[in-house]
Amino acid sequence: MDDLNVVMRERIQKAEEMEKGGVVLYPNGYNVPHHIKDLIEAFKDKTSEELEAEPSSSFTIAGRILSVRSFGKSTFMHLLDAEGKIQIYLQQNHLGKELYAFAKKLDIGDIVRVSGTLFRTKTDELTLAVKELHLLNKNLRPLPEKYHGLKDVETRYRQRYVDLIVNESVRETFRRRAKIVQTIRQFLSDRGFLEVETPMMQAVPGGATAKPFKTYHNALDMDLYLRIAPELYLKRLLVGGFERVFELNRNFRNEGISTQHNPEFTMVEFYQAYATYEDLMALTEELFVTLAETVNGGKLQIEYQGQEIDFTPPWKRYRLLDAVVELGNVPRSALEDPKEIFDVARSMGIEVHRFEGQGKLLTKIFDVAVEPKLIQPTFITHYPVEVSPLSRKSDADPNVTDRFELFMAGREMANAFSELNDPRDQRARFSDQLQARQAGDEEAHYMDDDYIRALEYGMPPAAGEGIGIDRVVMLFTDSASIRDVILFPHLRPEKKI
Repeated sequence: MDDLNVVMRERIQKAEEMEKGGVVLYPNGYNVPHHIKDLIEAFKDKTSEELEAEPSSSFTIAGRILSVRSFGKSTFMHLLDAEGKIQIYLQQNHLGKELYAFAKKLDIGDIVRVSGTLFRTKTDELTLAVKELHLLNKNLRPLPEKYHGLKDVETRYRQRYVDLIVNESVRETFRRRAKIVQTIRQFLSDRGFLEVETPMMQAVPGGATAKPFKTYHNALDMDLYLRIAPELYLKRLLVGGFERVFELNRNFRNEGISTQHNPEFTMVEFYQAYATYEDLMALTEELFVTLAETVNGGKLQIEYQGQEIDFTPPWKRYRLLDAVVELGNVPRSALEDPKEIFDVARSMGIEVHRFEGQGKLLTKIFDVAVEPKLIQPTFITHYPVEVSPLSRKSDADPNVTDRFELFMAGREMANAFSELNDPRDQRARFSDQLQARQAGDEEAHYMDDDYIRALEYGMPPAAGEGIGIDRVVMLFTDSASIRDVILFPHLRPEKKI
């Protein structure tokens, strides 16, 4: 830290001397007509002779200085802009003695605008011979040292702006994230889904089993909650006559932080009238195939943390109970016995609460015994009614619902079901959830009387799905932690030094 303070003091002193000499350290209004990536792409195949034949072709770029190598009256630098890096060459004969002397005072981290012509060095590197130079931003805090970079994980997350400067792979991760989001949005729009926005502050949090963040609105004199899901508002739109809707936005859940969980995260939820959960399984396969073709060079196989994942449909399907028996190696008789299932759960180290019934315990056993084994895309269907308060009951078995969750790479990627649209059944389910809440389940669903009222007007048969965008991005960028794909993940307060 002492070394850092010394360097910063030196840079601040240099900046003050520049200002005294009439240099504007933070100017405004400079147009930059060219981008480094475009120049590299346009001239990558040009030979030295071909570039020399176009001496009048001048280009103007801007970027951050990443390296400096000075040889007396000539200096090489590398400039980085949003999508590319290029070498520039400064020579006293081209710039004049005064401007060249100023250029030699520039530091790694400074942002400059340069104009000049392209040529190739003896090592065949495409380089811009600078004829004009303007300082656009004076750096006061040094970047991490070139060969060591920004390695500390927490510092990378906390100072993402530096992480993006020095780590090209990080910039590429977030470019790919943007492409994934764009692809999902286009996929749904092309299939007739209308993109909408619903409240992020809600009087009654609903749509998922999770603990919400609570706030207070002064003017309305009422408590509000950051939404845990947009589901109930999107289904109100089905009541209102929209037949295909989706929202791609943030949710907030007051839960722990881990490699798979951030309290603020991105999801896409979409709802389709006159469809079932089976229709959405087919749509989900199609969506992931489209993602692979778009962001993975057309290949349906990707490598994630050393394992190959193949998106080629059709994907495997298991009923939840069957998956625990076949993949979790738990006797079916033990899972179907209300007393034995408690013993099975405890033997796995699962915490058991008095308000949890057989269905909840079955899903907890699944989470431990089966979920980590689901590497290839797999649909798990027919979840118990107890853990599916918004799902339609199966006509064949009223103890389970027409629901699926999608798993791959050992984690949940999506949750979907045929929607419960019987207001009487929905009120009874909400009442059961209230009892669980009163018994100590902080994640149980609230009673939402207005949503019941909406269902009483009539919602068409429908199916809906939610997909975690952050986890999808983790998959397609081979990222081990959700923090690697969120620009500014939540962290504990920084310790004061």
